[in-house]
Amino acid sequence: MEKARTVGIGMDYSSTSKAALRWAAENLIGEGDRIILIQVQPPNADHTRKQLFEGTGSPLVPLAEFREINFSKQYGLTYDPEVLDILDTVSRTKGAEVAAKVYWGDPREKIVDAVEDLELDSLVMGSRGLGAIKRVLLGSVSNYVVTNAPCPVTVVKGSKP
Repeated sequence: MEKARTVGIGMDYSSTSKAALRWAAENLIGEGDRIILIQVQPPNADHTRKQLFEGTGSPLVPLAEFREINFSKQYGLTYDPEVLDILDTVSRTKGAEVAAKVYWGDPREKIVDAVEDLELDSLVMGSRGLGAIKRVLLGSVSNYVVTNAPCPVTVVKGSKP
């Protein structure tokens, strides 16, 4: 029997991050694995929980609590039934343990920090597909994470319109 893995999913509620979650649920997550949804809020976000957890990120929040709309409000997150449905399904069908963690700051740095902090075995994230010029000007979160994360990283591209 294989050891249960801890898989991080970078989530910003974009279509590509949802595609990454779906891909991980269908292709990567196995029986008894642990999924941690990693969400990074901007450094200037002002929510009630930021004052408590800005330095370390929030505690791990189990799916039952994450499902509540008050959780989203307290952390300034998007309440997304589609994401919750995917997480409920993978939890129910594969016995995966699901949790969420919120960080504040630069997404590139915080996601790499999360890999170490959470001792992830792998990370799955979406690609925004910024194009060459925007990527040079703005920087690519996925490129930075692939280069700097100490675990395997899978980048799921969005579908072409």
